[in-house]
Amino acid sequence: MSVRTYLEELEEKTLSPYATLSRNSRGRMRPEEKCDVRTDFQRDRDRIIYSKAFRRLKHKTQVFISPEGDHYRTRLTHTLEVSQIARTIARGLRLNEDLTEAIALGHDLGHTPFGHAGERVLDRMVSKGFKHNEQSVRVVSCLEKDRKGLNLTWEVLDGIQCHTGDRMPATLEGQIIRYADKIAYINHDIEDAIRGGILREEDIPEEAAAILGRTSSQRINNMIVNIIENSGDGKGIRMSREFQEASDHLRDFMFKKVYIGSAAKKEETKAERMLRELFTWLMEHPEYLPADFRDSIEKEGLEQSVTDYVAGMTDRYAVRKFNEIFVPVSWLE
Repeated sequence: MSVRTYLEELEEKTLSPYATLSRNSRGRMRPEEKCDVRTDFQRDRDRIIYSKAFRRLKHKTQVFISPEGDHYRTRLTHTLEVSQIARTIARGLRLNEDLTEAIALGHDLGHTPFGHAGERVLDRMVSKGFKHNEQSVRVVSCLEKDRKGLNLTWEVLDGIQCHTGDRMPATLEGQIIRYADKIAYINHDIEDAIRGGILREEDIPEEAAAILGRTSSQRINNMIVNIIENSGDGKGIRMSREFQEASDHLRDFMFKKVYIGSAAKKEETKAERMLRELFTWLMEHPEYLPADFRDSIEKEGLEQSVTDYVAGMTDRYAVRKFNEIFVPVSWLE
């Protein structure tokens, strides 16, 4: 018996009847020989971690653009925190932790530079609109591994696609990510806002703090426990009504005080203008695209090639390309 077979049988014996079993995956777009050691979902997790898009997340904005300090979240640290929260929930419900982790690690691979400011720009510039969850699926399916894609399982792709938006993931493991993402970014963005002097802990609305907790760690723990206590029947991942209303209230508070118009967002206008100029210039001058993106124009179209290139940039790479194209340099005879 292979290690993988043993692990698949262990899943059947120990996981909830509502869990998604590796052995029952709908499979991959391109059939592959099974690994002797890892389940299909474990292989997906590893492929995501080893991808170039995953490594680029460390230089992409989470919320605060170019903060002074080494302890503010990036898109990578956010992703790791979502993964940790999601795995804790999955473990508590005896769902498939490997599938949950793979979706969590891949959910933001298609995010733009400069966080949601970059996403807003591309959504306005691209004729069919732009959504980072859809781009994340494109990254793992089409762009990684020299445009061969990672060939992930259907369940992981579904969880990545549906971690935000109107359509719910088909698996409970995918539904966990929708909650883990919000739990992570709300509470950790509060921490960063306090670190940056934008908020104080006592600014947190009392009606939310009284229910969820008065510190970040209390809120995260209480929200996780509440989800576990209310989701054991296999009918969906959810919070109690009281906790859901308090969480929504806290999220609305963050939009009013931090995400829109605060001092933390003062650089967003510059970032948006820079990405607009880059996108427009590249559409008019495709010769400035790297060779693999130029080569894809005939098959994908110019707009898609430019979108893929700009969306994949890190913050610092976007700044460097903008300077190369638009900022004059000294001339020596």
